Amino acid sequence: MSEVKIGALCWNQYTDWPSLLQAGIRADELGYTSLWTWDHLYPIVGSWEGPILEGWTVLTGWAMATERIRIGLMVGANTFREPAVTAKIATTLDHVSNGRAILGIGAAWFAREHAAYGLEFGEGPPDRLRWLGEALPIIRGMLHGEQPTATGPRYKALEVRNDPAPIQAHLPLLIGGGGEKVTLKLVARYADANNVGGGLEAVKRKDAILIEHCERIGRDPAEIERTTGVGTVIIRDSRDEARRVFEAMFARNGNAWPWEDQPVGTPEDVIAMLAPYPEIGYHHLIAGFPGPHDEESMTRLATEVRPAFEG
Repeated sequence: MSEVKIGALCWNQYTDWPSLLQAGIRADELGYTSLWTWDHLYPIVGSWEGPILEGWTVLTGWAMATERIRIGLMVGANTFREPAVTAKIATTLDHVSNGRAILGIGAAWFAREHAAYGLEFGEGPPDRLRWLGEALPIIRGMLHGEQPTATGPRYKALEVRNDPAPIQAHLPLLIGGGGEKVTLKLVARYADANNVGGGLEAVKRKDAILIEHCERIGRDPAEIERTTGVGTVIIRDSRDEARRVFEAMFARNGNAWPWEDQPVGTPEDVIAMLAPYPEIGYHHLIAGFPGPHDEESMTRLATEVRPAFEG
């Protein structure tokens, strides 16, 4: 069995910086492979009328306070920034983190925050997917030491330089989303990694479609690291106690309605729920940790669940 990696997606809504900082430090100490937060300007779970911290700034703070863990947005909103600026920010993060940055990006979806902040949102998903398709060659070119020029209807660039280059010889580009006709086609063409969710059956279906897109353009699907969000992890000795903690945590996040089919329960329950993913080629499992970033669950995922996949 290939190594199973675990990632921590620490929600940046309904929290404060000291708590979020400590969650990132703890994930690093526990040997998590990756550390993520959202790129949103309003909360996206529960009431939108609550606090949220800006994503790239959070990553920079984490980069200064951690040593080994890879760091990225799950995922960056392409609509928030010009793509050349996004590549520059990610490259700077790579320097701050000494070569641990991942550039995560997607088409964006939350209309309310775009309207509030005066950001272009387009007429619908087709517009935003076209914009993402325009942005990716600019971003990838800059990360690879090229000087891309773009003359598209949405984005323009003129022999744009990215100096200094990233510390990593190949700073990974992760594309989030499972749109079967467009997004997964962009993954096949440009991405070093993808991220999809929606449960095991959805992930299996989308992976098969991604492989088809790769075959059409002659790309080896093994070049693309498969990652999946497995939901919010709460681990306790009893299912009842895990459920109580889980429901209280969602209530704390803007009185959000608790999600269904989450890895909430005993260590054995969580192992059973996650075990099918590596069997279908998804070896990088990213667990959500809402505020207050439950340290017990974070610790037990690393020390009791992850060892079950070793060997």
